Amino acid sequence: MNNRQKEILYALLTEESRLWLVQDLADLAGCSEKTIRSDLKVIEEYMNRNSGASLVRKPGLGIYLEIEEADRTELFHDLYAEDVRSLHESDEERVLRLAYQLLMDTRPVAIQELAAEYFVNKTIIRKDLDKIEEWLQRFDLSLISKQRVGLVVGGSEKNKRMALARLDQLIDSPELTGQMVRKQFEPHEVSAVYHELRALQKRHSLPFTDEAFESLILHVLLMIKRTKLKQPISLPEQEIELLREKVEFAWAEELLRGLRPVFAVAFPREEAAYLALHLLGGKLHYREENGGGREGTLMDRDSHLPGLVNQLIHRMSERSGVQFSEDDVLMNGLKVHLYATLNRLRYGLPVANPMLAEIKRMYPYMFDRVILALGELGEMLPVPIPEEEAAYLALHFQASIERLHQDRAHPKKVIIVCHMGIGMSQLLRSKIERKFPLVQVKASMAKAEVQDYLTDHEVDLVISTVHLPELKIPHVLVSPLLETRDERRLEQEIRQLDEPGVREESAFLKYTTPFLIFLQQEAKTPEQIITKLAQVLTDKGYVEAGYSLSALAREKMSATTIGGGIAIPHGSPELIRQSALAIATLEHPLAWGSEKVQLVFMLAVQNEEREEVRQLFRELSLISERPAHVSVLSKETDVMKFLSRLKGESDSE
Repeated sequence: MNNRQKEILYALLTEESRLWLVQDLADLAGCSEKTIRSDLKVIEEYMNRNSGASLVRKPGLGIYLEIEEADRTELFHDLYAEDVRSLHESDEERVLRLAYQLLMDTRPVAIQELAAEYFVNKTIIRKDLDKIEEWLQRFDLSLISKQRVGLVVGGSEKNKRMALARLDQLIDSPELTGQMVRKQFEPHEVSAVYHELRALQKRHSLPFTDEAFESLILHVLLMIKRTKLKQPISLPEQEIELLREKVEFAWAEELLRGLRPVFAVAFPREEAAYLALHLLGGKLHYREENGGGREGTLMDRDSHLPGLVNQLIHRMSERSGVQFSEDDVLMNGLKVHLYATLNRLRYGLPVANPMLAEIKRMYPYMFDRVILALGELGEMLPVPIPEEEAAYLALHFQASIERLHQDRAHPKKVIIVCHMGIGMSQLLRSKIERKFPLVQVKASMAKAEVQDYLTDHEVDLVISTVHLPELKIPHVLVSPLLETRDERRLEQEIRQLDEPGVREESAFLKYTTPFLIFLQQEAKTPEQIITKLAQVLTDKGYVEAGYSLSALAREKMSATTIGGGIAIPHGSPELIRQSALAIATLEHPLAWGSEKVQLVFMLAVQNEEREEVRQLFRELSLISERPAHVSVLSKETDVMKFLSRLKGESDSE
């Protein structure tokens, strides 16, 4: 779809109760009614491929979407997530190749030469170069234009290699990067590096993850190419001497000895040291069944790690009220993860987390606890830990909660209601039983059998592929194939069953009042709206002076967006006198970190109220799953109606 068609679909998705006339859509998009009718056909084809939605035309009344809520959310995220693809695959490949060429070339290259090489005009090349130039700045590199000579990348060799290793950050389809880089080498060269690295891994029982192994192949290939181009790496002598004391340096030398006859190139010790850095920073598996294996030995060599992990677990236990110290798997998993993480950060190796936004959206409470705990550790951390790595740590703690919860929880009695026959019903049952060990599926049935079954049997939860609005017990709607979004919703529902009182009162209503709600606010920056809401909380005595500065400092650690157009800024709990929640809607979506925000919840909740905080984060996460509802809330102009809609959303979930 083109941008106009996306805009039309966005309007149909967000204004769910409106009947749209073709003329209304034409006015919205600034085109003719004939064009709109053609666009609607394209939109229908797109929906048929990507969802179960249908476009309903009521003669004389208008057009609307008939769509399940789960499909609405999925379509919305597909269309308007911040990382939505803005370039066609062929354009992305050109940008990739162009960046690779500029970083690899040892001579300047003219724009006219590039335009001829890629069969496009100079305007397109300049646009590509603008994007590349902005990206290069992340690595302290610059694109230098030499008059009558051409373009060349300026900066250190180490930073150029870091950029080459992170080419995937330049485009919206990172999977193209590995394919493109491999194309720059002969198949036998890629194969030689693969087999030598695999042999090294086997000889020393190195438990690299698949991601780390692929990354090492890329680094070695680039190292070979740069060495052949006589572009050697330069490292401080002190750093080289420190690395020579580590076993990873010996492994690097061993690998390069095996590659030397294949590529007919001599590798200086600086290259062995640089490769040792990447071996140090490679992510490792933790194998619980053999007590940690080789990676356990590696961890023992870093005397700083046990104390750091113990302190992190202690802080997280205090923050969340969960006894994480009881989980040995968590303890060892954190050692393995932090060993590689701290090495990457110490030596300035690139850090990336493609799941960052998703983790913040799915687990906002745990992510926030990790950010706060890391902030408290302060000088214990040898280097600051960025939000990309904090998100991975949040997954470790979330998995620990699931393990601890599983040990103590009682199995939940569940029935499945499926409208698609016994085959699909059995498939759905198998998936649920495999993915949710705490669930006991007592029966599968059709919709008509449900009420009779519930009369004679005790059931904790009904999982259904059809709407069952008449049910009085907890029930959740899923697709017959149990897609990822269904698993997430089901996971939340099962967790709520173990937490009595969660449904009794909305956390929003407990912490906010009409006097703390500000609709249709104008703000040009996140700092403006944070400062305004914090000042309101200060003036009304909920927080102490300084809460605004504390919230702004927290924002610098990691943007408090959680997806779906929502941000949840908050400051230090020590500055809170009485728990409260200030809310603002924005007249225009505001760029906030890497997302767009329409709805801001300024949190000020005391540490002692852990269960209430969990519930609040749960409700916020659920709303972030309903972007259409966020759009409705953000357009509301009456405070009492806004509160009612907010409460209604919590109750419906």
